[in-house]
Amino acid sequence: MKCRAFPTDAALAETLARSVIDTIVRRPNVVLGLPTGRTPLALYQQLTRISAAEGVDWAAVRTFNLDEFVGRGGDDEGSYRRFMQQRLFSHVNIQPQNIGFLDGRAADLAVECERYERAIVASGGIDVMVLGIGGNGHIGFNEPAETLVARTHRVTLDSPTRAANALWFGGDLTRVPHEALTMGMGTILRARSIILIATGETKADAVRAMLYGGVTTQVPASFLQLHAQVSVMLDQLLADQLP
Repeated sequence: MKCRAFPTDAALAETLARSVIDTIVRRPNVVLGLPTGRTPLALYQQLTRISAAEGVDWAAVRTFNLDEFVGRGGDDEGSYRRFMQQRLFSHVNIQPQNIGFLDGRAADLAVECERYERAIVASGGIDVMVLGIGGNGHIGFNEPAETLVARTHRVTLDSPTRAANALWFGGDLTRVPHEALTMGMGTILRARSIILIATGETKADAVRAMLYGGVTTQVPASFLQLHAQVSVMLDQLLADQLP
């Protein structure tokens, strides 16, 4: 894994946004894997700003988001689909049919997970996967466990993960779903290139385990060590906590 530290999270977001925009300009039909949560907020702000300033055309871009809460979808409060619409999709000219998303309200969630896998394959696969990392080392919603599921699947969320997502539910932990749908680690690792972003001292333990520990299901992010094209982007606050 190649690591790079930036003086601020804003500098990190601007650099990554420029890289994504340059990729879209060079390859208009690029397929992007996208995260949600606090960490990518600055990235989406920068993507919106640069796209507007430079007239970037997203019409042929395809996206697949990592995960969605069970019981949430579309414009539901707290849904990641709503999060992405508000932070990115409504600000660029991406075509609705090119937005790949899991439906947490699907009648049969197992069938929905298989549909998502087929959609990713039909798109030609994900070219650039952008990831965050949870404080417990999770990627997407692949939580630490004795075993990990390779494909898109239904998962029970750990308490720290639910607490970290209370922000999207008005700070009320009782409203945060206990389950989610997520790409599996195998699905993530099939992306042609991966960029992981992490900011703030609270993520230091997870990043340290990802970079310097062995590959273990107790730190799902450690499986990124198996991929040949992974870039890790950190802010200096976090980087200062590492060996």
